[in-house]
Amino acid sequence: MSFFTGMIIGMSIGIGLIVLYARYQNDRSFRRSQLAKTVAAFAKMTVQDSRKLLPEEFYPSWVLTWLNLQLDKIWPYVDEAASELIRNNVEPILEQYKPVILSSLKFSKLTLGTVAPQFTGISILEEDGEPGSVTMELEMQWDGNPNIVIDINTRVGVALPIQKKLDFSLKVIGGEISAIPGISDAIEETIRDAIEDSITWPIRKIVSILPGDYSDLEVKPAGILEVRLVQGKELTNKDIIGKSDPYAILFIRPLRDRTKTSKTIDNQLNPIWNEHFEFEVEDPLTQRLTVRVFDDEGVQASELIGCAQVALRELEPGKVKDVWLKLVKDLEVQRDTKYRGQVHLELLYCPYGTGSSFKNPFKPDFQPTTSEKAIKAGTNETDDAALKTSPSQKKNVIMQGVLSVNVVAAENLPAGDFMGKVDPYVVLKMKKSETKVKTKVVNESRNPVWNQTFDFIVEDALHDMLILEVRNHDPFGKGKIGRCIMTLTRVILEGQIQDSFPLDGAKSGKLFFHLKWTPQIR
Repeated sequence: MSFFTGMIIGMSIGIGLIVLYARYQNDRSFRRSQLAKTVAAFAKMTVQDSRKLLPEEFYPSWVLTWLNLQLDKIWPYVDEAASELIRNNVEPILEQYKPVILSSLKFSKLTLGTVAPQFTGISILEEDGEPGSVTMELEMQWDGNPNIVIDINTRVGVALPIQKKLDFSLKVIGGEISAIPGISDAIEETIRDAIEDSITWPIRKIVSILPGDYSDLEVKPAGILEVRLVQGKELTNKDIIGKSDPYAILFIRPLRDRTKTSKTIDNQLNPIWNEHFEFEVEDPLTQRLTVRVFDDEGVQASELIGCAQVALRELEPGKVKDVWLKLVKDLEVQRDTKYRGQVHLELLYCPYGTGSSFKNPFKPDFQPTTSEKAIKAGTNETDDAALKTSPSQKKNVIMQGVLSVNVVAAENLPAGDFMGKVDPYVVLKMKKSETKVKTKVVNESRNPVWNQTFDFIVEDALHDMLILEVRNHDPFGKGKIGRCIMTLTRVILEGQIQDSFPLDGAKSGKLFFHLKWTPQIR
């Protein structure tokens, strides 16, 4: 009995071990399968997925620590360079604003202090960039100890030392700054620009970990931004008597030799500038175009009406972008919600080395026949050297041709009189030549159809513009209803445009028209 009992027990234990081993293998196989799925899932994770697992304030902390360590190391050199830049940029401006009673405005002390700014937040942006590159968005805080003192000497021998505090307020040491109108705003704005540009540029810092040539990674000029400052609309009136005299300042980097200033339009809250400017772009993914609109006060300091920005990464290379930008008081802290008006820009970004993808119409060697061929065939060559041509040469670019305008219809026009009626017609005018024509009158219609075509001979298409003004023929109603202002850059590049455009100055309504450009063959 003991033999059979032992055999049965042994067989039972063996079978049990076999079952346990089989289960272990199944469990192990299942765990491996789950692990493989998990690894595959992690491989497909995006930045947004990782942020769900890891709070943004902890992502990634080691980068912040490393960046702050590097910033501490280079801060003495940044302070020296930025202080010199501030001195060179601000002192000439102080001389411009200097009243007659003052003999000089100079910095006696100028240092940004020993405390470097600190990066307080970081996020990784998922954008189409260079293969293997990473784009980071950084938040910076600066609780520094700068010491900026300006000596103001009067012609009667009185000195007014003025100290600039970190929060950009002015502290007077032994004098009264209210006697110098506009000087506070001038110092504040220029110092802020100079510090911002010095600290944040270049946007990319190359740190060599292994020996080698990394010059190809450095930030280099990337292209040209063509800017047409078209018009302003409903600007805030800064004058007690009459209206503001607006002009605009535009820049990508706030350096004196890279800042452009428009002409001043006197006594006008809806100015038409129609001016062209050119800017060199170094990093289209991070840089912005800034526009500041001022009221010219003559001998006194100009007063800021408002400012706006547009990110260059929003522009499609080779394609004209038409934008209306709302003006604000401060681009950084937008607490003031007061409406300050809008500014109308036309933007064209032309990167270097783009081959045959598009043509820049502002190039001096750009001929109408080449433009026509490019539009129809889609093939031409881009000359980088021509793209880099100086603005003085670009002034000689003349494009002649015929602009055909088909005024199709209007929709949802506002009522013209107390009876709710309107008898609309359209006046078309070329601004430079002052050629003027008008459509027929459509009686009692808020949705008129004209379908009339007019041809204009244009002598300088790149610097001319078309104004279409909808008017009411009813003698008892309001004469002007609204208008559309069009530059010719887009129609020159595209050959023709057919679209609807809202009426500026009208409570409602839009105008449908078709533009066609026929260049003069030389």
